[in-house]
Amino acid sequence: MTRAVLIAAPSSGSGKTTLTLGILRALTQRGFAVRGAKSGPDYIDPRFHEAACDQPCFNLDAWAMCPSRLKSLAQSDADTTLIIEGAMGLFDGAPNLDPALDGKGASADLARVFDIPVILVIDASRMAQSIGAVVAGFVGHDPRISIKGIILNKVGSLRHRDMLVRALAHVDVPVLGAVPRSADIIHPDRHLGLVQAQERHDLDAYLDTVADSVAAHVDLNAILALAGNVASAPKHTALTPPAQTIAVAQDAAFAFAYPHLLADWRNQGAEISFFSPLANQAPPAVELTYLPGGYPELYAGQLASNHHFMQGLREAAARRAVYGECGGYMVLGDGMIDATGQRHKMAGLLGLETSFATRKLHLGYRAVHSDCGLFQGPWCAHEFHYATTLKATGTPLFKVKDAMDQDLPDTGLINGSVSGSFMHLIDRA
Repeated sequence: MTRAVLIAAPSSGSGKTTLTLGILRALTQRGFAVRGAKSGPDYIDPRFHEAACDQPCFNLDAWAMCPSRLKSLAQSDADTTLIIEGAMGLFDGAPNLDPALDGKGASADLARVFDIPVILVIDASRMAQSIGAVVAGFVGHDPRISIKGIILNKVGSLRHRDMLVRALAHVDVPVLGAVPRSADIIHPDRHLGLVQAQERHDLDAYLDTVADSVAAHVDLNAILALAGNVASAPKHTALTPPAQTIAVAQDAAFAFAYPHLLADWRNQGAEISFFSPLANQAPPAVELTYLPGGYPELYAGQLASNHHFMQGLREAAARRAVYGECGGYMVLGDGMIDATGQRHKMAGLLGLETSFATRKLHLGYRAVHSDCGLFQGPWCAHEFHYATTLKATGTPLFKVKDAMDQDLPDTGLINGSVSGSFMHLIDRA
């Protein structure tokens, strides 16, 4: 049986990730069976969840995944409590001109699908009595959402805490904790989110510090008691793998591969191996070499000089399929210009030139369709990068619409057995 609770907030930056990590680590230290999940398209936070509780973490994307897929991912064979971390604000989702679809994919959608309670994390650092109005507004906004607890975060003092609690006395939702403001639990970030888990050599010590703070100031037993049962659903049909033997690039430059896709491919009989371009490893001799997204722009010079990797990639493309997604797509191109303006020669397998010298945000859910290549048909995807495309010469890979069903320019490239795009594929449409 799986029980679950959603950790949400009025907005980004409220401290959901930090508190979720503290809850996962503190409960794990006490011997409870817990695991984490992350709402929406996020590659970075789930790896912290895994480190906090030593259990796999999947994304639960209510825009791109149907209810049966969501429930299948949430279920566990063991008796487990699932701590789901929301994304952005509780009701923030994809825009749509249709009122019935506006906000689709919000964390609130997961609470509805699973029929589970919400714990609302409030950044109280700049609040006093107004917190009562904020919480009352969220509690009454949607009768289908059940907010069952509040955690006050970034509290300035005991006097500040008492003031906040008094202001919430008229709201029929218990305060489960008040976590003081502390520089020790702040985590550094960069342009796509938090600094990655594998980049923190002090990760265990950091997680223990966060867990100590949460355990001292949050009622963990109350959180466990609030968790609601997740209804079972028919097992979701796994996605067909694009090849039967697949080599996946995996290191600090290429870390953005969705675990649910890799799990689907394995469940359908594919053999998956890993290699590290940053360690100058060439891809093994397999049917498909897959370069996922990540931060190759931070390592462009190193990747360009890793001749064993680059030559192995070109040899793989000469005989087998190669696919690049976002950062991996850029590495398959002719060149990449880093943030300092220096150009680095890439694999030269696609007519693509990209630059980070002038950053431009590309962000949003995408509905894509391809008539060729490895991922034909309709897919739900998302785009999130700061690269500028200086050149994209060749045959486009995907036709694209945004979340509002508006046409966007064709994207990606396909050149024989080599293909890729900036789109992160999530699930079949």
